[in-house]
Amino acid sequence: MPVDPKTYLLVHVLLSLVGIFSGLVVVGGLIAGVRFSRWVGLFLATTLLTSLTGFGFPFVALLPSHIVGALSLVVLLGALAAVYWKHLEGGWRRAFVVLSVVALYLNVFVLLAQLLQKTPALALLAPTPAAPAFAAAQGLVLALFAVLGWAAVKGYGRGAGSR
Repeated sequence: MPVDPKTYLLVHVLLSLVGIFSGLVVVGGLIAGVRFSRWVGLFLATTLLTSLTGFGFPFVALLPSHIVGALSLVVLLGALAAVYWKHLEGGWRRAFVVLSVVALYLNVFVLLAQLLQKTPALALLAPTPAAPAFAAAQGLVLALFAVLGWAAVKGYGRGAGSR
């Protein structure tokens, strides 16, 4: 039975928002030196489903969103391997931290791009991805995530506990 496109979009967006929220909780925990196991599972699952459902929209050409989605899947597979296959042993602990922050960044990157394209007031500021305001906004988000990533590696990378 085919899924209504509006329903499909709603599910995709809700998965993305839950992934972003849970990812912020996860990264906050990592910065504090704690891994919230249930939140990690929710973050990885919803972010993985967000990336997968992104490929379910109709398209006729390869788009930047497909490239970001494919990159996100690779990053998420690495994070999943670090947690569930390698159990955060050795360098896999730091890999998990970095990959989690990158996965969250990619999800926020897409959210910001969608907001800039589909919110009328924001679209006036950045009508295309080539607009200076678009680059400035994405640059600020990238800088923020670089700082969060550094703090998460410092907080959790040295061997913290799990809750």
